[in-house]
Parts: sequence; structure tokens; C-alpha cells
Amino acid sequence: MRAVDTGEETTVGEWKTIVVGVDGSPGSRKALSWAAAEAAEHGADLVVLNVWEHTLLPPAGSVSVSEHYVPDPSQRTAEDLVQVIKEELGERPPVLVKPQVKQGRAAKVLIEESEGADLLVVGKRGHGGFAGLVLGSVSQHVAAYANCPVTVVR
Repeated sequence: MRAVDTGEETTVGEWKTIVVGVDGSPGSRKALSWAAAEAAEHGADLVVLNVWEHTLLPPAGSVSVSEHYVPDPSQRTAEDLVQVIKEELGERPPVLVKPQVKQGRAAKVLIEESEGADLLVVGKRGHGGFAGLVLGSVSQHVAAYANCPVTVVR
């Protein structure tokens, strides 16, 4: 939250952009719903960001390597992201939603995106990691290094 000091009281300044990281996990879906409600309350745009990372292919000549064309994974991810948004927020969300898909390491990309945001929202844990952890590694990194306030939704 950016506060404006008017001398007598402190008020929340106008929010323009809320960024939420979504990987399709239950935690990120809760974060998406929470962020949409905050964006509606503050009149902010909602940037819904999915980050995918290149995976290494098996060595050439391996029987597990497909000989067929492999589509760009970002296209499938973009379609999946729009579907998650519709499932969580409905066909007509209460705010302007800007879905974005970027390649890279999730924490790094979210931290970079926080530069122009008024609030960054993530779920406490995504798809990866260990079930017993209170916070996932991405949540921990963005909470520590983001360039704007961060909300971690339980």
C-alpha cells in the first residue's frame, strides 16, 4: 500500500495495478480471487501472470523424444491461464484483467513485474516443493525482494 500523508491522517493512495502470480494450483487460484476483489475495491487493473520455465529435453536419440512438432509451450499456457481466470472470476470479471505469460524463473519474473505494481499477490505455495513447508520458495523470494508491498494468500 502506498500511503499519502495529508498532515492529519494517512490514507491509501490510488492503486492502479495489482499483479497476481497464477500457476493453476489451488493456492494461486485463491490468490487470484483475493486479488480480483482487492482490484475491484481499489479500482485497479489486475495483471494475472503465469511464468513458465523451459524444461530440458532428453538427449538426442532417446526413445522418449517425439519426432513430431512440439508447439510453443507459452501458447498452451496462455490458453490454460485464460481458462483458470474464467473458472475463478467468471466470464465477466468485476475488474479489467490483463493475462500475461512470460518465460523464466517464477520468483525472478514476479519480482521484475513488481517494479510497476502497487501490490503483488501470490499464494502461499504453488505446484512444486514440499507439502510440509509453510511458504513455497517463490512466495518467500517475492516477499523478501519485491519492489512493492506483497500479500501472500493462505
